[in-house]
Amino acid sequence: MKRSSPLAKFAFAAGAALSLGLAAGAAQAGMGDQDVARTVTFGGHCQGCELSGRKLIGASFASANFQGATLIGADLRGAELIGSNFSGSDFTRADLRQAEMVGSNFSGAIFVAARLDGAEAPGSVFMRANLTSANLSGVAMQTAQFGGAILTRANFAEAELQHANLSRVSAQRANFNDAQLQMATLAGGNFDNASFREAGLGQATLKGATFRGADFAGASLHRADLRSADLSTARHLTQAQVNAACSDGTTRLPSGLKPRVCPATAFVVRRPMPPMPPAPPSPPTPKYIVASDTHQVP
Repeated sequence: MKRSSPLAKFAFAAGAALSLGLAAGAAQAGMGDQDVARTVTFGGHCQGCELSGRKLIGASFASANFQGATLIGADLRGAELIGSNFSGSDFTRADLRQAEMVGSNFSGAIFVAARLDGAEAPGSVFMRANLTSANLSGVAMQTAQFGGAILTRANFAEAELQHANLSRVSAQRANFNDAQLQMATLAGGNFDNASFREAGLGQATLKGATFRGADFAGASLHRADLRSADLSTARHLTQAQVNAACSDGTTRLPSGLKPRVCPATAFVVRRPMPPMPPAPPSPPTPKYIVASDTHQVP
């Protein structure tokens, strides 16, 4: 899949936040049919909407407020969720493969067993979200915010997570094989029994995180910050990898490995601060649903 640059996507999301276009909402009334795949654009607000099981393939949510909505098992393949507020929403078992989720707020949302493989969500916020057993393989989530999220058994294989914030996450048994985590923050997280085989962790911050039983076979740790990290039972971690990273006496390493102390200047890493997602809009009460045939349904 050809990816646009994250900056271009942020510019689009910011533009979406400036204008609502048509005030369109997915009101529960008048939506008894489960098949609403013909719907193209949702705007305005529909807080707490019930959209479970809906077919929303290719739907576009632009500057919309769907806070607390229920989309359990919804089909959102290829959908565009741009600059919108889905905080506290429930996407359990939803299908968001190849979705565009740029600059949106998913704080506290539930994605248990959801499919997000191939999705693009640079700069989006998933703080305190629950992504247990979710499939995020091949996602583009540079600078995304996952602070405090539950990532237990989540699949991030081949994901692009450069500059992402994964601090204080619970990511036991998560799969980060071949993922790109350069300059990402994993500080204070629980990554016990997770897999980082062939992952790129150059200049990443692992400070204070636990990696008991985690697999680092072939992972790159060039200038990674391992201070206070617990790697005491990490698997396939070599002295060469430790030598490429920065650690100290507080780093817990497997038996036989010795820490490499770096000068203080090695830890001065300038990470760009991602822009916050646009604030949810406050439009008048929506009156229309905009459908693919351009007819307006009152």
